Amino acid sequence: MKSYRHIKYKTLGVLIVLFLLSSVYAIANERRCISEPIANVRSGPGTDYDIKWKVEKYHPIIILKKQGDWYQFEDFEKDKAWVHKSLVGEENSVITIKNDCNVRSGPGTNNKIVFKVARGVPFKVLGKKDSWYKVKHADGDQGWIHKTLVW
Repeated sequence: MKSYRHIKYKTLGVLIVLFLLSSVYAIANERRCISEPIANVRSGPGTDYDIKWKVEKYHPIIILKKQGDWYQFEDFEKDKAWVHKSLVGEENSVITIKNDCNVRSGPGTNNKIVFKVARGVPFKVLGKKDSWYKVKHADGDQGWIHKTLVW
């Protein structure tokens, strides 16, 4: 009688490797955002690395890889840096990519402009209607912004 036990173990080993790789890949290229009022963005995965810049709450990022408790990310300007995972949340967010963006009282250009923002202002997304996002800034200001104005 032939034994297929070695095939079972090989298959199990392959499945374990695939699972581990898929869990690592699942974090890569995942869109997240900064969850704290201000976060230090560093040149490497640790507090010994230089602070490259600071970002504010809801700043969207795309996770490129994980190293220990640190995420390497890319932002809307294609800049790459590192941030500690405790500073990252899963809320849906956007950031303005143009200067002098109108934030309106409703989803449409016929609605009143509530306030204007410069390029690089992050917002939490509260909802969506057609091509418009209902957004909230970390300071509490809310309104609607067209999708062509954000990343």
